[in-house]
Amino acid sequence: MDRVSKEQRSRIMARIRSCGTAPERKLGELLRALLPGERIEERPASLPGKPDYFLPGLALAVFMDGCFWHGCPKCHRLPEDNRAYWELKLRRNRARDRAVNAALRAAGIAPVRIWEHELAGDGAQAKRKLRRSTRRAQARLARPAAAG
Repeated sequence: MDRVSKEQRSRIMARIRSCGTAPERKLGELLRALLPGERIEERPASLPGKPDYFLPGLALAVFMDGCFWHGCPKCHRLPEDNRAYWELKLRRNRARDRAVNAALRAAGIAPVRIWEHELAGDGAQAKRKLRRSTRRAQARLARPAAAG
C-alpha cells in the first residue's frame, strides 16, 4: 500500500521531468567532451522517438534511458503497489523502445541507448559504449554504398 495519499502521489509523479534531467545533461556533457567539434542536436522532433541527442555527421541517435522507466535488466525493481499497472507500463515502454530502434535503423540511423546506471561516477561505462558506437558509425559511413 502506498504511504502517501493519491493526491500527494499525483503531485510527486507530476514533478518527474521527461526531459532535461540531470542524467541527460551529464550525457550531453560526455558527448561534447568525447566528440569535440561534432554537431550535436538535442531532442530533434523530426526523428522517431525524439532522441535525447542526435549526431547527424555520424547518423547516431543517443537515448538516456532511466533504469526505472525503461526496465533496466541490471537494477530495475518493480514497485510492490499496483504491480499489474507497472508491469504493463514497463512492457509498453520497452516495446516502444524496440519500435523506435527499428524505425531509426530503417532510416539509416544507429540508435544508442545509455542506461542511467552507466553514467554513475565518471560515466566510464557510458564513455565506452559511446566510443564503440562512434567507431562503428564511422566505419559504417566509410563503407562505399552498394551499387544499385
